Amino acid sequence: MIRALWFLLKVAVVIAAAIWLADRPGTVSVHWLGYAVEAPFWVALLVTLVALGIAALGYRLLRGTVRLPQRLRRHGRARRRERGYRALTQGMVAIAAGDAPTARKMARKADVLLNEPPLTMLLSAQAAQLQGDERAAKQYFTAMLERPETAFLGMRGLLTQAIKSGDRVEALNLARKARGLQPNTPWLLGTLYDLEAQAGDWAAAEGTLQQAIQAGAIPTEEGRRHRAVLLLERSFEAERRGRADAALSHAQAAHDIMPGFAPAAVRLARLQVAADRLKPAAKVVERTWRLSPHPELADVYRGIVSSYDALTRVRLFQKLVRQAPDSAESHLAVAQAAIEAQLWGEARQHLNRAMEIGPTRRTYRLMAELDRGERHDEAAAKDWLAKAANAPEDPVWTCGSCGAVSHNWGGLCGHCGAFDSLTWKSPTVAVPLMEPTDIPPVLARPATA
Repeated sequence: MIRALWFLLKVAVVIAAAIWLADRPGTVSVHWLGYAVEAPFWVALLVTLVALGIAALGYRLLRGTVRLPQRLRRHGRARRRERGYRALTQGMVAIAAGDAPTARKMARKADVLLNEPPLTMLLSAQAAQLQGDERAAKQYFTAMLERPETAFLGMRGLLTQAIKSGDRVEALNLARKARGLQPNTPWLLGTLYDLEAQAGDWAAAEGTLQQAIQAGAIPTEEGRRHRAVLLLERSFEAERRGRADAALSHAQAAHDIMPGFAPAAVRLARLQVAADRLKPAAKVVERTWRLSPHPELADVYRGIVSSYDALTRVRLFQKLVRQAPDSAESHLAVAQAAIEAQLWGEARQHLNRAMEIGPTRRTYRLMAELDRGERHDEAAAKDWLAKAANAPEDPVWTCGSCGAVSHNWGGLCGHCGAFDSLTWKSPTVAVPLMEPTDIPPVLARPATA
């Protein structure tokens, strides 16, 4: 509607101008080089407008002719750039498809056509990696460090190579440099945290862990467990340095974060026993037993109540049964205390209950011990031991990364060095741990007693 009105307005202006000129007739005379030309004004005006039009058209033709080579060059560059980007895209597709020869071919083509190294170096590096040429890939990644716009990508490529080759020291240095370039990158914070933890730099790992949680790289609940593990390792480190107060403080913080985490409770209770704080230690065991019964907790509790007579120890262990009545560990703990007190009926009752819940080799061994002590029946004891050989294995600390087993908990797997990978379960295929002398110094730590 507006455009139609605007058109009508322009037509009206032209008509008005024509009427105005028609009402004011006149002539135009031109005298030049002895010639005299006379014409009506409207004719002179029309000739002038036509001349201006011809002049403008000539100017455009002349300018187009002069600029033709420049336009041809610009068109050629555009075509070249289009072909370069097409080659770059085909190279990325080849990378995704695992076609290394095509990827390298397209990388070279894109590099020639585009002449923009920041766009093609990453493709070249990835193509080299796909072909297994890590040396060439490293050269590309290193070259990318020289340009601010590609420095972080180059750092990430070198970091990935270092992790893949198992060079944790180099990987840690690269990760810290990369954080200086992009401090809030989630994947980088998660990687840096893993590397610091595997290197045993517990204090630095704890700080990085907090950043990783805030950046969303690590879920909050998982981060709580990781922090508890870090605090436990800091507790062991403080104890090695003779800082008993710091060791106890870190263990207490770990227990407060995860009251149901047995290693934290065991560590805290043992430090409290060493400080002659038996009642707080007993409360720690009882609190954790309600959430997660564990034989190491029973061992600590046995040490706490060792000063009492045998009958009193049985009554105290019965408190654990009340905390977790449906756990086989509760009944096994009371049964062992009852055998020591020679309360044979009490021991048999709890062992039978443990058998109902789920027998393991330890259950059968305690039954053998019971028959030897109560009835002096060596044949029955041997029968129980034979059953133990075929029974499900007792749970042990098992690495979720490599399957190695350990009878002592640690923040690092002694076999593969994975952090926070040990879980309490029955092993499937046992992978022996390295001997303590074979563990790299950065991984070595005192075993939990």
